[in-house]
Amino acid sequence: MPRPPLLPTSPAFWRSPVRGPWFTSVLGVVLLGGITVLFLTGLLSYAAYNPDLAAVNDQTPDKGLLGFYLFSWPTHPSWLYRLTQGVHVTLGITLVPVLLAKLWSVVPKLFALPPARSLAHALERISLLLLVGGGLFEFTTGVLNIQLDYLFPGSFYPLHFYGAWVFIAAFVAHAVLKTPAALRNVRRMRVAHVDPGDGELPPEQRESVSPEQDGLVSPNPSAPTVSRRGAVGLVGGGSLLLFVTTAGRSFDAPLRQTALLAPHGGPEPGSGPGGFQINKTAAYAGIDRRETDEDAWRLVVAGRTGTVRLSRADLSRLPLRSSALPIACVEGWSTSDQWWRGVPLRDLAALVGYEHGTAPDVMVESLQRHGAFRRAALRYNQVRDPRSLLALSVNGEDLTPDHGYPARVIVPAAPGVLNTKWVARMTFGDL
Repeated sequence: MPRPPLLPTSPAFWRSPVRGPWFTSVLGVVLLGGITVLFLTGLLSYAAYNPDLAAVNDQTPDKGLLGFYLFSWPTHPSWLYRLTQGVHVTLGITLVPVLLAKLWSVVPKLFALPPARSLAHALERISLLLLVGGGLFEFTTGVLNIQLDYLFPGSFYPLHFYGAWVFIAAFVAHAVLKTPAALRNVRRMRVAHVDPGDGELPPEQRESVSPEQDGLVSPNPSAPTVSRRGAVGLVGGGSLLLFVTTAGRSFDAPLRQTALLAPHGGPEPGSGPGGFQINKTAAYAGIDRRETDEDAWRLVVAGRTGTVRLSRADLSRLPLRSSALPIACVEGWSTSDQWWRGVPLRDLAALVGYEHGTAPDVMVESLQRHGAFRRAALRYNQVRDPRSLLALSVNGEDLTPDHGYPARVIVPAAPGVLNTKWVARMTFGDL
């Protein structure tokens, strides 16, 4: 009589000799460090938007205690957001093979019966559900966002923010329970100098493996085709490949051309002084060239003493300043320093009644009529920084339409979406 087919609930169903405490522990230790850095840089990215400043900057108004750590985002050094968000996105993509391998290594446990042996075991299974589901959700929405593929319902910001807190709560609980055992497994295998490719631990270590960990080892393994160290090397090679094809977006050519996967790879947008990365073209934003014509466009500046209207010619006659500043976006790409020239924001504040030392917050509004961040607020420390400009030109030439002609904001260390393009109005005052 033929044997009945094995079900995933049977330990014998899972026959890979690669699975085991050592393999799972190595991946877990890597994720412990990597996800900690991801979470911290994600918190910094959220703080960089200054969500406590104004409602237009706050994409998660119901965050409550989750915003306990928020602080005024600094303007020094000018490359701060370029660094933190570059690390966040590049590391997140690099860890994808590690995360998938980790999930593969423990998949037998997801089918283990009975579903709950005790109340403690039931709570652990629930936390694992949140951990696995949250991890897949965060990595998936993050990868889609950097590719500008908004396939998920709702805004990326609240989904990713709240999802991160759910995931990190489950991650911390899991790490507290599992990290000591994971470190012991890695250390013991290193001391033994054994390559555990046959699906079994050395005899002298078997008694130190808990029943839960031992459940990772198949009772009837197939013949090995790769050792566990070889499998770790394969995962590491996949991560290295993703790193090489992602990290270049934080650098200049020729390294930038190696960034084939993220964010939304492809050639630079043209050449010349305006030939550097953008997310949103003037056509995409619905900018009507008749509105940006020099004879038609006027900048409205409002403040304590009233309102003034300035043409590009009026702005050009004000004292101009040059600043070398990068642009860095939440999707992980950035540019090197570009040479911007325009009117310091604090000088515009002075036109409507604020001295340089008392320049307040400002609300900046764009000609763009649809989409997120067509209005954005900047904090007073950003306004007072002498490098913060309403830029009229870049790299020696007038702004191109795609870079924000007739005028755009450029602020050191601010996320790209706060460097508003096609500026139409600036309102200075306490927000």
